[in-house]
Amino acid sequence: MDELPESVLATPDRCVAVTVFELSTRIGREAVAVVSTVAAPPQPGIVGGLLGARRVRHAPAFVVNKLTDYADGLVCPLLLPDELTLLIDDRVPVDDGLVYTATGERFTALALRSLDLLSLLPGKSVDLRPPRARVALPR
Repeated sequence: MDELPESVLATPDRCVAVTVFELSTRIGREAVAVVSTVAAPPQPGIVGGLLGARRVRHAPAFVVNKLTDYADGLVCPLLLPDELTLLIDDRVPVDDGLVYTATGERFTALALRSLDLLSLLPGKSVDLRPPRARVALPR
């Protein structure tokens, strides 16, 4: 997905990607898909903290392929299985401008209005910004 902005001649903040994580929780293992911009990919630790996971890692390619029915690296945010938890980074633009995403096929991208994409996604919008570092004030 890192090559999407170059391929469609768009800025990384207008390109949307899906990252799949495997989480270990008190209940067991589960997967979660995160929709974010290419400019601000989700950090495993932040996703894990948000969901109370003990351990989080990027899902291996075979798991991504099995869970999403898309090839790893080409996951489209549309038509994901209902049983896959979907989170939407609130940094994805919410406007009438175009965003671009993979379609599951190499060398193919989908352009649609950001508002249209977000209206089609069943996931929950979450804040995945890294926490700000505290600055110690001089005494």
